[in-house]
Amino acid sequence: MRNCLPDLFDAQPDLLFQLVTMLNPSVLQENGVSVYSVLQEPGNFVITFPRSYHGGFNFGLNCAEAVNFAPADWLPHGGFGAELYQLYRKAAVLSHEELLCVVAKANDCDSKALPYLKKELHRIYAKEKNCREGLWRNGIIKSSPMSPKKCPEFVGTEEDPTCIICQQYLFLSAVVCRCRPSAFVCLEHWKHLCECKPSKHRLLYRHTLAELKQLVLLIDKYNFDETLQCRDLQRQLSCSDDSNALTKKVKGGHVSLAKLAEEWILCSSKIFQIPFSRDAYVNALKETEQFLWAGSEMDAVRAVAKNLIEAQNWAEGIKDCLCKIESWSCNRSHNLEKVDLERVNNLLNLNPLPCIEPGHLKLKGYAEEAMILVQEIDSALSTSSKSSIPELEQLYSRVCEVPIYVKEMEKLVARISALKVWVDNVRKCILEKCPAAIEADVLYRLKSEMLELQVQLPEVEMLMDLLRQVESCQARCNEILNSPINLKNVEVLLQELESITVNIPELKLLRQYHGDAVSWISHFNDVHVNIHEREDQENVVDELKCILKQGMLLRIQVDELPLVEVELKKAYCRKEALKARRTKMTLFSIQQLMEEAAMLQIEGEQLFVDVSGVLAAAMHWEERAAHIFASEAQMSDFEDVIRTSEDIHVILPSLDDVKDAISMAKSWLKNSKPFLGSSFPAAHASRPLLKVEALKELVSQSKLLKISLEERTMIHSVLKNCLEWKHDACSLLEEVDCLFNMNNIDNALINGLIPKIEHLVTMIESIVETGLSLGFDFDEIPKLQNARSTLQWCSKALSFCTVAPALPEIESLMENAEHLPVSCASSALCSSLIDGVKWLKKASEVIPVSCNGKICKLSDAEEVLSEVQRIKVSFPLMVRQLLNAIEKHKSWKEQILIFFGLKTEERSWSKLLQLKELGKDDAFSCCELDMVLSETEKVEKWKLHCMDIVGHPVGVVNSLLDALVKIKHTLDRSLYIYNKSRGCNPRDLCIHCFSGIKDQELLTCSICKDCYHWQCLGATLGHQSDAKASVCSYCQFIRSGSISQNGGALRFGGKCAELNMLIELLSDAEGLCVGIEERDVVQQLVELAIACKECLKELTDFTLAYLDRDLSIISEKLTTALKAVEMAGVYSNHGNNRLELALKRNSWKVRVNKLLEDSQKPLIQHIQKILKEGLAISIPPEDHFWQKLIELKCIGLQWAENAKKVSMDSGALGLDEVCELITQGENLPVHFEKELKLLRVRSMLYCICRKPYDQRAMIACDQCDEWYHFDCIKLSSAPKIYICPACKPHTGELSVLLSVNKERSTGAKYGEPQTPSPPHTESRRKNIEAKPSLKQMMPAAMDHSNILRYSGGIDCLLWRNRKPFRRVAKRRAEVESLSPFFYIQR
Repeated sequence: MRNCLPDLFDAQPDLLFQLVTMLNPSVLQENGVSVYSVLQEPGNFVITFPRSYHGGFNFGLNCAEAVNFAPADWLPHGGFGAELYQLYRKAAVLSHEELLCVVAKANDCDSKALPYLKKELHRIYAKEKNCREGLWRNGIIKSSPMSPKKCPEFVGTEEDPTCIICQQYLFLSAVVCRCRPSAFVCLEHWKHLCECKPSKHRLLYRHTLAELKQLVLLIDKYNFDETLQCRDLQRQLSCSDDSNALTKKVKGGHVSLAKLAEEWILCSSKIFQIPFSRDAYVNALKETEQFLWAGSEMDAVRAVAKNLIEAQNWAEGIKDCLCKIESWSCNRSHNLEKVDLERVNNLLNLNPLPCIEPGHLKLKGYAEEAMILVQEIDSALSTSSKSSIPELEQLYSRVCEVPIYVKEMEKLVARISALKVWVDNVRKCILEKCPAAIEADVLYRLKSEMLELQVQLPEVEMLMDLLRQVESCQARCNEILNSPINLKNVEVLLQELESITVNIPELKLLRQYHGDAVSWISHFNDVHVNIHEREDQENVVDELKCILKQGMLLRIQVDELPLVEVELKKAYCRKEALKARRTKMTLFSIQQLMEEAAMLQIEGEQLFVDVSGVLAAAMHWEERAAHIFASEAQMSDFEDVIRTSEDIHVILPSLDDVKDAISMAKSWLKNSKPFLGSSFPAAHASRPLLKVEALKELVSQSKLLKISLEERTMIHSVLKNCLEWKHDACSLLEEVDCLFNMNNIDNALINGLIPKIEHLVTMIESIVETGLSLGFDFDEIPKLQNARSTLQWCSKALSFCTVAPALPEIESLMENAEHLPVSCASSALCSSLIDGVKWLKKASEVIPVSCNGKICKLSDAEEVLSEVQRIKVSFPLMVRQLLNAIEKHKSWKEQILIFFGLKTEERSWSKLLQLKELGKDDAFSCCELDMVLSETEKVEKWKLHCMDIVGHPVGVVNSLLDALVKIKHTLDRSLYIYNKSRGCNPRDLCIHCFSGIKDQELLTCSICKDCYHWQCLGATLGHQSDAKASVCSYCQFIRSGSISQNGGALRFGGKCAELNMLIELLSDAEGLCVGIEERDVVQQLVELAIACKECLKELTDFTLAYLDRDLSIISEKLTTALKAVEMAGVYSNHGNNRLELALKRNSWKVRVNKLLEDSQKPLIQHIQKILKEGLAISIPPEDHFWQKLIELKCIGLQWAENAKKVSMDSGALGLDEVCELITQGENLPVHFEKELKLLRVRSMLYCICRKPYDQRAMIACDQCDEWYHFDCIKLSSAPKIYICPACKPHTGELSVLLSVNKERSTGAKYGEPQTPSPPHTESRRKNIEAKPSLKQMMPAAMDHSNILRYSGGIDCLLWRNRKPFRRVAKRRAEVESLSPFFYIQR
C-alpha cells in the first residue's frame, strides 16, 4: 500500500490505523499478498487472525456483531501491535503490560497458554530492565513507586497516565520532572521531557525488577511440562540479573550499582549507632531511591531502608511526646493536649531500641512519675481505702499538674463526683415532704452506693431510719397480698398510709388492685345490659373476652365472673356461624360448630340451618376423592376432582392430598429432566455437575408416585453407568495407595519409581476426564486429583537425590508439601520423602555459604550430619558440602586461638579485621566469632564516635589522627594568646599561621599590637598601603558594639569538639583490647582544653564584674578572649555562654555611650527600649551607664506629664507660662516631638474670646480669615458667605465680593487665611465631606500648614498671639444694608 499510495502515507503516516483506505484485491495479489473471499450466511462466524486486514459490504439490510477475543497465542502479536502503536505515536486501546501482569497474577492459565505468557513476560522484563539501567547510567537516580490501584485484578478499570510523546499507557514505569508535574514520558523518550538535567528527573515504577522477575518465575512454577525453549528463557533470565555488570562512568573511573549499594548499607548502618538526626535519616532514605527499583540483589537495601523508617518513626514519636510534655509544662493550658501514658509506654517498651535517641531517658523519667501517681490513684480507689472527699480532690489536683494523661484520672473524677452526688441525693430524700414523692428503689440504691463507696457521714443514719419505715410498711402490705384480699381491709390500710413520703411498690400495687376491681364491676354492668339483642357479635365477643380476661386477672374476687363465661360461649358460637357463611372453613370445624350450637340450644336458628346444607355437599365430595386414591387413576381424573371442589364452600381435607399427588408427580418429572438430558453430548458442556446421590434419591422417589410414568426406566439406566465408572476409579485409587505404602526406597528403586509415577499420573488424568464427561460430581474425582498432585510432588522430590538443589527450591518444595492432602501425605512414601526434604532444608540452612545471613552453630551442622542415617532417602552431594563447611570452620578457629594468644601490643588491627571477614564467610556461630565481632565493633564505634566529635570525613587514610593533631595545634595557639595577654614575651610571628616568613611583611594592629600576614588576612584590612594604620577585625568588632560575628580570620576551619565529649571519649577508650595512637592525642587535647577554659573563665569574670565608665579596659580583655576562643578547635559550653553574655553587655554599654555622646537628642522611646534590653541581660544597677539612662528617663517623663496636662487644659494656663514650658522642653537632653507639637497648637488663640482650639464649631470670615466660635458671635447656622462685624464692606466692593464667591464656586484658587486653622483629625475631615450640613457648621478652610508656619521660634509665636484685637464693631445699619446681596448668594 505504501508503494501504491505514497502521497497518502507521506501526509498521514498512520493511514493503516484509520481503516478508511482499501485497495483492489487484484493489486494485492500482484504484490504477493494472499487474498480470500467468503460469503457469510446468517448464523455463520468469520474469524480474522492477527495482522490481517479485512473488509466487506452488505447485499441489503443487515445487523451484525463484532467481538474481539484473544487466545494465548495472540500475546506475541499483541506485543508487536503495542510496539507499532508506540512507533506511530498512536493512542493505545489498552495497556499490553497491564494485561500480561494481571493474567500472570491470576494463575488461571492452562499449560498451553503458559509458554506464550512466559515468553512475553520475559520480553517485557528484559526491556524494562535495560531501560531502567540506562536511566541510571544517564544520571536519573531519583525514583519512587506509583500509587497502587484500587482493583489490580482487573484490566482497564483505572486509566494510567500516557506518554506525551508516544501516547502509550505508562503502567510499569514513567519519567517525570518537577518543572512539568503533569507531564509523563516513557523510559524510551525521557530525553524529550524537558530541558532540565537528568539529575532532576524522577523514575516512577509500579513493580521493582525483583517483583517482575518473581512474576516470571511464578509462571515457571505452574508450567510442569517444561520445554527446551522455557529452559533457555530461564537461563537468560538468570544471566541478565548480574548486578555487578551494571556500571557507569564517574570521575576517576567506573562504579557499579552493587558497590554503591554496599557503601550505602555501610553508611546507613552507622546511622543507627549515633544519636538520632532527622536530616541524616531523610538523606539516607533519599539515597535509597537509586536502588529500590532494581532486582532481588537490592533486598538488603530494602531491609535496611525499612529499619530506617521504623527507627525514624520511633525517634520522632519520642521527640513529639517530649515536645508536648514541655509545651504543656510551660503553658499549663487546658487547650493543649497531654501525652497519653499508654503511647509513652508503647514507645519505651520497645526492645531493642531502633536507634539512639537522647530524649528516651528523659521521657522515661516522666513516665515513671506518672506511674507513681497511677499507683496512688489505685490505692485511693481500692475497697480497703477510706479516703475523704478533700483527700481525693487533692490527689486529683496533683494528677492535673502532671503533663502526661493517665486513664485512671477518670476513675478518680468519677469517685469524687459519685460521693458528692450521693450526699446531695440523701439530703433531698430526708427533706422531702410530699407523699409518695420518693421511690423506694432510690433509697435502696443509695444504700448500695453507701456500701460500695465506704461512706462514713452523718447522713448515713438518717437514711437507715427512713429505710426501716419503708420496710415496716412493706411487711404490712405483703401480709395482705399473700392472703385472699378483702376489699374493706384494703381500704382501711390505704387510709392509714396515705401520708407516707416514700413510693412503696406494694402499697401502690394495693391501690391499683382496689381501683381495678371497682372499675371492672362497673364495666361489666354496662355491657351486660341487652346483650342478647345486639347484632355485632364480633364486638360482643371482644368485649366479653376483654372483660373475662380482666376479671381473671383481678386479685379481688367478684361474683359476676361465671356469668361472663356463659355469655361469651354463645357469642363465640354465633360468630363462627357467620364466619362459615362468609368464608370457607374446614369440614371438621363446621361439624364442631353444629355440635356446640346443639349444646347451647341455638341450632334452630336460620343461620345454623344454612350451615348444615353446606356440610352435606362436602361429605359427598370426600367419598369420591377416597375412591380415586383407592384405584390407580390417571392424571385427568385427579384434575377433574379438583375442578369439582371449587363449587363447594368448605375447606376439604382430601383436597390437599390430591394436589400433593399431582405436584409430587410434576416435581419428580422436573427434577429428573437434567438426568435424562445428560446422555446427550451436545448439551453436556453447558450443564453443571450432577450429584449421584440426587440420582439415587430420584429412583427411590419414583416408588412413592401414585401415577405411573415412562421416565422411571430411563433414570435406572443412567444410575447403572455411574456405578460402573465409580468401580474403575476405586481400582485406580487402590493401585495408587499401594505405591504410597512402599517402605523401602534405595537408589536403584528411585530410577524405576519416576516412570511408574508418570504412568499413574497419565491414567488418573484419563479417568478424571471420563468422569467429568458423564456430568456427575463424583467423590472420587477430588481424590484422584489429590493423588495426581501428590505423585507429581513425589517425582520432584525424588529428582533432588541426584542433584544439589538450591535453598529456594527446597523451600518451595516444602511449601508445596504443606498443601498436600493429609491422606496422601501420611503415607509411607510421602512421609519418607518429606523427612528427606526436611533434612535437605536443614543441611542447606546450616552451610555458611547458603545461610543468607543466619549463622548456625557447629553442633547444629554435626547434628544434621548425624541425621543422615535416620532418613530413608540419601542425598550424597549435600553430605559432601556439609563436611567441607565443618573443616573450614575448624581451620579458622585455630587462627583465632593463635591471634588472641599474643600480647596486646603485638595484636594487629588489620589482622583482626581480616579474621573478622574470614569468620563471616566460613565460620559457624561460636564464642570466638562473637568475641572477634565484639572487639572489632568496640574499636570501630570508638573511632566513629571520635570522628563524629572531630567532624572530619570517614574514609581518608589517617584522617582522624591528622584532625586530632590539627586541633592540638589550635589549642597551643590559643594558650599563646592567653599567655601573651598576661605579659609573657611576645614573639614576632603571625598570630594566624604562627610563622615568620621573611619575604612577607607583617601587618600590626594599631590597638592590640598583634601581627598578621597580608595573605592570611585576605581583604579584611583593605589595601596594603594603609596597613600600618589599620585595625584588626576583632578590635573593630569589640569597639563597634556588635553582638555576633560571622567569623574572623582566626576562626577554626573544622568542626569544634566539645570538652566534655572529649573527656567522655577518653574514658571510653580504656576498655579497648588493641592499642591505638589516637587515644594518646585525645589525652593531650583534654589537658590543653582545660587550661584554655581556666584562662577564659578568668577574663570573663573580670569583664562581667566591671562597672566603671572606661570601656577600653574590658575591650582589651574581650578581644583576647574572642581571638583565643575562635582559634581553639575545642570549646566549652559554659565558657562560651559566659563569653557571649560578656559580649552582649559590652555591646549594650557601647551603644549607650554613643547615645549619650551623640549631638542629636535621643527619644524617650529609644531610652526605654535600651533599658529593657539591659534588664534582659542583667545589667547591674550600680553600672555607670545604667544610672545615666535612669536619670534621663526620670527627667523626660516628668516634663512630658506636665506638658500633656497643659495641652488639655482648654486655655486655663497663661500664654507666658505655656511658652516657658515649650522653652524647657526644647532645652531638655531628651527629644519630645509629639508633646512640643501639642503645646505649640495649644498656644494658638482664636475668636473674640482669645481661646485655643477646643473642638467647638467655628466659622472663618471671608475677608479677614479670622475664626469665630458660633456661640461667641451668636450664630445658629452657617451661611455660605460670612463677613465678621469687624470688617466694613463698601458699596464698590460688592462686585468684587460676588466675583470672589463665583471663583470659589467654580474651584478657582485664592489666598489662604492669614490666621492659623485649628487642628482637625483626618476622620473628622472625612465626616465633614460626607455630610454637607456638617460642613457648614465646621471650619471649612482651615490648614494645618499655617500652624507649622509659625512654629519656628517662641518669639514669633508669642508676638503672633499677643497682637491686639484691632477690629471694632460697625454700625448695624451698614451691616443690614448688605442683606439683599447675601440673600442672592444664598
